[in-house]
Amino acid sequence: MHLALSGCDPFHTEFEAVEPAQMYAASAQSLSEEVPGELVVMTWNIKFGGGRIDFFFDCHGDRVLMGKSEVVQNLEGLAAKINQVSPDILVLNEVDVGSKRSAYVDMVQWLLDHTALNHGAYASQWKADFIPSDGLGRVDSGNAILSRWPLTGATRIALSLIGEQDALTQHFYLKRNLLHAEVALPEAGAVRVLATHLSAYSSDGTKKTQIDEVKSWMDTFVGAGEHVILAGDLNAIPPGSWKLKGFADEACPAEGPFDAGDFSAETDWLDALYADFSPAVTLDEYARNNLPHFTHTTDKEGFWNRKLDYLFTNGAFVDGSSLTHQASWSGGMPTMPLSDHAPMSVRWVVP
Repeated sequence: MHLALSGCDPFHTEFEAVEPAQMYAASAQSLSEEVPGELVVMTWNIKFGGGRIDFFFDCHGDRVLMGKSEVVQNLEGLAAKINQVSPDILVLNEVDVGSKRSAYVDMVQWLLDHTALNHGAYASQWKADFIPSDGLGRVDSGNAILSRWPLTGATRIALSLIGEQDALTQHFYLKRNLLHAEVALPEAGAVRVLATHLSAYSSDGTKKTQIDEVKSWMDTFVGAGEHVILAGDLNAIPPGSWKLKGFADEACPAEGPFDAGDFSAETDWLDALYADFSPAVTLDEYARNNLPHFTHTTDKEGFWNRKLDYLFTNGAFVDGSSLTHQASWSGGMPTMPLSDHAPMSVRWVVP
């Protein structure tokens, strides 16, 4: 198939460098006028409501599309866990708002309407009227921030694209972004929340470039005197990780399009974030025992085997309050059936 891509965007896949985010509100809102001294902040890559269906990109199956009943069933599980944790602020990655693969369900609106969260902001990272491969069709998937309190100034900032891709692949591929918004806390000021999901399949250093771009924006907001929280799937492992390559759950052929590659070259890529900001899980805590902090696996029959998801702040998290909700370690309902990522939560001290 030949596509003329210069001078036009027939499939609506392109974004501005900086543009307003898409705003949401719950259909029925529960007012939260009082702000507690600590906020529960949660982050979760929800795998577009796909649960543990064997999709083609995991190389465990060949599924591409879901029926609406499957999507709603998976969303009910996600909402149950969110309601159990009861976050004040929730960052979501891989949330679909109008994709054929997830029966065109707007997951941001659905989750707002089925949790105690009231306001949302969304920034697409993969949007096309039609993806001409694998039967995907229309896709709109990205990052979201959900909050009990109103969001202001919500903005999508484009991050660097994978430079090693040819022009056609890049046109239809994911466009990573940094979504940020201020959570307006009544009588307590505001906190700037940043949500991101960085490149998984690049071997040209794009992920390191994106990490540096996110760090630069955090520094800018901090330099302006703001309180900042970064949350999301950075697709990078912390210094001190036990396993660096050859994970048992990697069913895709080596050097294929969905090969996550060798993490051993990336062990210092998060150093600047750890040096300049407070992590929900300190490196000392992580080094003592990696296992309770792992957040990802593609093997639904196995166990979580690497940490890819993070929370950082220039403020303070309550010591010992971070939970990686693996169920086996943190109690509560199991999360393994709900996504290929486990959620994290932590309590943030309101200044």
